Amino acid sequence: MSIGLLPPVLIPFCCSVCGGAWQRGSPEDNGSFATWFASRGYVVVAVDYRHAPQATWPAQIQDIRSALGWMLAHADEYEIDRARVALIGRSAGAQLALVAAYQAGAPGVRAVVSYYGPTDLIEGWRQPPQPDPLDVRTILETYLGGTPDTAPTEYRDASPVTYATSRVPPTLLIYGSRDHIVAPRFGRELHDRLREVGAPSVLLEIPWAEHAFDVLPNGLSAQIALYYTERFLAWALR
Repeated sequence: MSIGLLPPVLIPFCCSVCGGAWQRGSPEDNGSFATWFASRGYVVVAVDYRHAPQATWPAQIQDIRSALGWMLAHADEYEIDRARVALIGRSAGAQLALVAAYQAGAPGVRAVVSYYGPTDLIEGWRQPPQPDPLDVRTILETYLGGTPDTAPTEYRDASPVTYATSRVPPTLLIYGSRDHIVAPRFGRELHDRLREVGAPSVLLEIPWAEHAFDVLPNGLSAQIALYYTERFLAWALR
């Protein structure tokens, strides 16, 4: 955990959720990203969750809610402003951040940022990327315990698009135009759905960028995404 200094007594809180196909990943991932936002005056907490195949949905979202609840319960200790909370996730972690932010009962969440996150898991299974280097269908079946036909409730409940209503917090969706893991059209579709129901949404599609483009934090795509993320959070948590 990185704690930045800000003149006001209460500090905005960012919960960062790692990716890794719901099967791996660590809170230590993307350390430079957390350090940057801590230096800009946020309390940044990187959280982990149980991984598939040992645990399947909804264990992962339960872990995210537990981590968020623990931090809010200890808000006074870390000088966190309970009314200014943002969730940020990458890939699989972005799916969890979106669902956690969109579902009812997420107190204080004022913004959510998705870096190349899956948004419609049913369509993700039915229309996998071509080429498909990671075998998306197998990843989803391992995570959700079946196919959309054998586990329809799990696929629906785990899809952020399910919860797109006018009441969800402002959303920043960031995708690479050449992503061969999570096609950018999924970001466009969620963005369009949010705009249709009157929810604030910003879509950033970075030309030539691939999945996990920000693994190189000093690269051009990562710097563009970082700039938009910083400005978006400054607006949403103002």
